[in-house]
Amino acid sequence: MRSVRRSSRKALASVAVGGVLAALVQAVPAAAAPVAAARPMFTITQVASGLDIPWDVAQTPDGTLIFNERSGGLSVRRTNGTAASLSANFNDLYAIGETGLMGLVLDPGFATNRRFYTCQGHQAGSDKEIQVIAWTVNAGYTAATRVADPLLGNIPVNTVNGRHGGCRLRFDTTGALMVSTGDTAHGAVPQDLTSLGGKILRIDPNTGGPAAGNPRPNAANPNTRLMWNYGHRNPQGLALRPNGQMFNVEHGSYRDDEVNRVLRNRNYGWDPFVPGGGYDESVPMTDLQKFPDARPATWTSGPTTDATSGATFLVGTPWKSWNGSLVVAQLQGESLLRLTLNSRGQLTGEELIPEFSGTYGRLRTAQLGTDGSLYLTTANGDGSDVILKVTPRG
Repeated sequence: MRSVRRSSRKALASVAVGGVLAALVQAVPAAAAPVAAARPMFTITQVASGLDIPWDVAQTPDGTLIFNERSGGLSVRRTNGTAASLSANFNDLYAIGETGLMGLVLDPGFATNRRFYTCQGHQAGSDKEIQVIAWTVNAGYTAATRVADPLLGNIPVNTVNGRHGGCRLRFDTTGALMVSTGDTAHGAVPQDLTSLGGKILRIDPNTGGPAAGNPRPNAANPNTRLMWNYGHRNPQGLALRPNGQMFNVEHGSYRDDEVNRVLRNRNYGWDPFVPGGGYDESVPMTDLQKFPDARPATWTSGPTTDATSGATFLVGTPWKSWNGSLVVAQLQGESLLRLTLNSRGQLTGEELIPEFSGTYGRLRTAQLGTDGSLYLTTANGDGSDVILKVTPRG
């Protein structure tokens, strides 16, 4: 994998093909060329099917998969290979367009408290918003119960078409819950420090209040106290690196998908506001002319968009030269992007992994399991979606 020239990302050559070319096929050795010698072999298996936009997936310490679908519903795949729906109350779910049941993450103490969290559209009468809800699941994985309903509310939602709803959930190394939120396609939201939209929030998972160490704990507006950073368009990915660095993945407009280092109290420079309430998507994703101190992206797609979404770090020696890489699911690009970063979080290389380019359609989420395998969800719709397990062969 060579160093990146961002303006010519589409022209990057893929490394020699090893691994598998289709689901349920055994791995084959990588090509003998030195550049590919350390590339991992892997198998791809389909572990769930017949789904409709499975938005997120998490693996419990005992190996069970919990996953959701944007239109509503939680399901599990048990370690014996059987899948079943979880009984759960979604009577208040607001699902329209890009908004519905979205991010899902397990509590770090799941093994003892059985607790997990979702981010989802909510409707009560004519009132609509996005909420983070805490749940517990019973020992038999048959039912989920709301225990903080909501843990956090007042996240704005687009009530016309559901556009730019976000919303990914991941924990940082301190145990704080990070929440990525979309700007709802309203121009004033990303730079408005009293709105929870277009932000990365950092909250206490027990109370829903601001986590210790947030940059504005004494702000007059309680929303402002929850913010870790701001100036985002539609961040649909969060990924924690083993060294503690957090990264987010963000949809561009017609260009400039981004991967950003998630830093405290930084402006990421998205400001599509037009006086009178307009939404100007022609402006740069990171507008350094308007905001000279804005944080530049770690990676950007340049003049095109592949609709990057969920991301995760590959960890473990079976991943060989890919150990430590960030892999990013692409919706419009229908592929899996692999990025390498130095210890400071700076980009050093990129490639599209050929086994996934155009093979499975739109990819929504990439998530490393507790078993060391990579889990991918597709987002093709109409009940045609699957969850794939990518297992490295050391």
